[in-house]
Amino acid sequence: MAAAQSNLKRVSLELGGKSPLIIFADCDVEEAAQWAHTAIMGNHGQNCSAASRTYVEEPIYDQFVQICKTMAENRFVGDPYDALTMQGPLINETQMKKILSYVESGKKEGAKLQCGGERVGDTGYFIQPTVFSEVTDDMSIATDEIFGPVQCILKFTTIEEAIKRANDTKYGLAAGSYHKGYRQGPHCSTECPGRQCVG
Repeated sequence: MAAAQSNLKRVSLELGGKSPLIIFADCDVEEAAQWAHTAIMGNHGQNCSAASRTYVEEPIYDQFVQICKTMAENRFVGDPYDALTMQGPLINETQMKKILSYVESGKKEGAKLQCGGERVGDTGYFIQPTVFSEVTDDMSIATDEIFGPVQCILKFTTIEEAIKRANDTKYGLAAGSYHKGYRQGPHCSTECPGRQCVG
């Protein structure tokens, strides 16, 4: 930024993200799961504002996880020029290895691997769409920016708890909530400071 100030150059800063998406029990679970899937798997998860921490209210948690697992298993990975492809390659080998190391870290730290987590084929940098459940806030997959197709699904019981945990991050790029009730939207958007918040 100092260089831009002295030389009048335009700069673009790449900001990391570990954006939370809060899913409330009053929502249409199938619809919410589809939005959450798209929010992390879009562009193969290589998106700094991807919803990489999905907080789901306890009454619908198990159902939500199963829907996300099925969607990930049905996501076709392959040649981006093939009309059937839903997910193409990662940017390079280094990134692929980094993502696979996070998958291993998630398993070792106690998260439940619902599906995916492995390389697809032996040519190119393709990874299976991956879904973890039983994720806790202190796990590396919940705190670090993975920058890949890895969905981390966490459970919450109250709106206050969800907001506190969503804000407990060094990143502040984006946030979202999914619900039917009027109560949750304004509360989430005002209590997630410094983020673009979509309710």
